[in-house]
Amino acid sequence: MAERAAARPAGRSADLRRYGVVTFGYWSFTITDGALRSLVLLHFNELGYSPVEIAFLFLAYEAMGIITNLFGGWIGTRTGLHRTLLAGLALQITALGLLTLPDQTWAVGWSVVFATAVQALSGVAKDLTKMSSKAAVKLVAGDGQGTLFRWVAALTGSKNALKGVGFFVGGVLLAWLGYDRALLAMAAALMVALVLVVVLLDGGLGIANRSATLTSALSPSTAVNRLALARVFLFASRDVWFVVAVPIFLADELGWSHAGVGAFLAAWVIGYGFVQTIAPRLVGDDHIAAAQRWALALGVVALLICAAVVADIAVTVAVVGGLAVFGSVFAVNSSVHSYLILAFARSDDDVALDVGFYYSANATGRLLGTLVSGLSYLAGGLPAALSVTACFCLANWLLSLRLVDIDRTDPAIATD
Repeated sequence: MAERAAARPAGRSADLRRYGVVTFGYWSFTITDGALRSLVLLHFNELGYSPVEIAFLFLAYEAMGIITNLFGGWIGTRTGLHRTLLAGLALQITALGLLTLPDQTWAVGWSVVFATAVQALSGVAKDLTKMSSKAAVKLVAGDGQGTLFRWVAALTGSKNALKGVGFFVGGVLLAWLGYDRALLAMAAALMVALVLVVVLLDGGLGIANRSATLTSALSPSTAVNRLALARVFLFASRDVWFVVAVPIFLADELGWSHAGVGAFLAAWVIGYGFVQTIAPRLVGDDHIAAAQRWALALGVVALLICAAVVADIAVTVAVVGGLAVFGSVFAVNSSVHSYLILAFARSDDDVALDVGFYYSANATGRLLGTLVSGLSYLAGGLPAALSVTACFCLANWLLSLRLVDIDRTDPAIATD
């Protein structure tokens, strides 16, 4: 008990300051994460890799997110969230450097295997930093409904806006510096951020609960489990088109440049992030009902886009404009989910456990969407990918309807 008391920061102001440093580290990482995604996708597409081969480059990245979130929450609970953040930044720097090693003398198979393994390392890095920052929101904002929703919406929205900036930066760096030098430039910038975090983060963030067991990484809460399952299909519905299908469609079918594709992805994610920041103004006090309403709206938007593309009606407008609307509705869905997981999470001591479990489900959805993105595009092009998106949106809506049955007296749920 004395050890845990000593691990707690001196006061609320200390937690707030340290949380600010964690957020800075997360923002720095996020820009490189978005840039790396567009760099790898555009570079390997230019080299002639098939959509399925490109999708496989990201599969390990998403698969490691499942494992990292599940056990990263447990590690963060036992050691403190600041250590998981520093580990994430260091691993990303390592991954960026390693990706410069392959050259044209490598066989295609070995290049894919190596790039996939390094992407897995980057996936571990991403989810360590993500889990650290998201769990820290609960520590700073507490359980007050309005404050908690505003804080999580601001963090998530700003993160996604910066990831959008990263997509654009990746496309520009690829055209300006080339693949290897772009990776080295990002590694150098992130190294500066890591040094600043080490210097500014003069203590731990959160309580180190060394009594947490490995089995406690699995949530006992019905609320968390049902929300996590809905999250799987929510994020799968996005990544089915986002990861491979639409970027390759824009580049190969519409003839867009690398910078153009990067700019579209950047604008989409920046707009998505902006809507997330204002989501608290768009929903009422009943957040479970809001999750259900916005899930239904997302499904309707996905069906309309899919119908226009299948019928070959103003395809460019349907894809560019329709997915902009999709992104706005998706952003509110995601923001409400992000609030609900923190509202449902256990006490400050173990908040990282529930957050880690929930984002493990998030990574599962991304993995599913990434795999299906390449396969569906190869099988039937963009219409097939968007058809799967509509089906996943329907699944998310149906699962969201189950949230109404959550027992709010469940002792595993933190009260607002």
